[in-house]
Amino acid sequence: MRNLEVMVIGGGAAGFFGAIACAETHPHCRVTILEHARDVLGKVRLSGGGRCNLTNACFEPRLLAAHYPRGRRELLGPFQRFQPRDTMAWFESRGVKLTTEPDGRVFPARGGAQAVVNVLTQGARAAGVEVRTGVEIASLSTDAPPPAQSRFTITLRDGSKVQADRLLLATGSNRQGYRWAEELGHTIEPPVPSLFTFTVPDPRLQGLAGVSVENATLRLASTRLSQSGPLLVTHEGLSGPVVLTLSAWGARVLHDLDYRTKLQVNWLSLDGEEARQQLRSAREAQARTTIAARCPFALPRRLWERLTCAAGLEPGLRWPELSTARLNRLAAELTAGSYDITGRGEFKEEFVTCGGVRLSEVDFRTMASRRCPGLYFAGEVLDVDGVTGGFNLQNAWTTGWLAGQAVGSR
Repeated sequence: MRNLEVMVIGGGAAGFFGAIACAETHPHCRVTILEHARDVLGKVRLSGGGRCNLTNACFEPRLLAAHYPRGRRELLGPFQRFQPRDTMAWFESRGVKLTTEPDGRVFPARGGAQAVVNVLTQGARAAGVEVRTGVEIASLSTDAPPPAQSRFTITLRDGSKVQADRLLLATGSNRQGYRWAEELGHTIEPPVPSLFTFTVPDPRLQGLAGVSVENATLRLASTRLSQSGPLLVTHEGLSGPVVLTLSAWGARVLHDLDYRTKLQVNWLSLDGEEARQQLRSAREAQARTTIAARCPFALPRRLWERLTCAAGLEPGLRWPELSTARLNRLAAELTAGSYDITGRGEFKEEFVTCGGVRLSEVDFRTMASRRCPGLYFAGEVLDVDGVTGGFNLQNAWTTGWLAGQAVGSR
């Protein structure tokens, strides 16, 4: 029997992982990666600011799947078969020593993103995968309507054609990849940004860039969406893990609102009564100290001073002089301050999109299309996205591995 021609479109994390898995599992396959850019694995090189946060040490599949605003139900089965423990073993078995940080993020101990790029490119070469860069694809077509097994014709810009028995689409958030999936019978959930910062031009935040709070709670007005975690004040507004996570879960809501809405900030992650009680205790304990000089909470002093002013307290006001009405006003400022989001900023370490190929049209046991026989998907081309912390690359490794195992089966 002749070799199967397997074409992988997209030279990113999912494409490379799928190509290597296919070539290593199915020696009868001739595997080729087609990449439009001159260099492969561009997003991997930028991941984690160049350090490459390649996964997260969350090993229980149900807990792991909960980190995906879109795809958490569909990924539960795949994570039973290939999860972060497998990812770590794969890279370590190929010479990439890893280190795990206290928050679960996993990085190469040495070499950063380049170490990951090297092991993927070397792994592809060793497995016999051909990598073609600078390839401009004009169109994709099949020679048989479903449910017949198709052969694919890939027409390049220069007019030449490439034939394939199987096709793995791993084009990430590239709009052309979405168009090809549509032409092959799939529905595309409209792509919108995920994982971004909030533009908040509020005088309470001016001059506080770099100030961080270990655990704040944010809630989007008129929704049930809220998140807790580390918060960072920036020159433009607010960032940090809690903002990025909230932006992921609220990606569609915020897009529909044109990134203009109210944000409630609880700087303490305490309810109003708990905050009032601690303020009352401070009032009783501090006989002579000014309120601005003595913060009873784990807040940076500059932020505390700014919030006391925002609550209408004079800088020289002493704790015993704090009336109940003013105390309540300060508690409200600390636990339920209202801020205007007027836009979104960029989170330069990750470029993640909400949207892509509709998940019900893909068999997540094999990553095979339910619409076009011989077509497979992996990575961000699917309507799957995770929060920050290595989860998006883990989606690429898992779906790429599953697709690679299946795409070469006779």
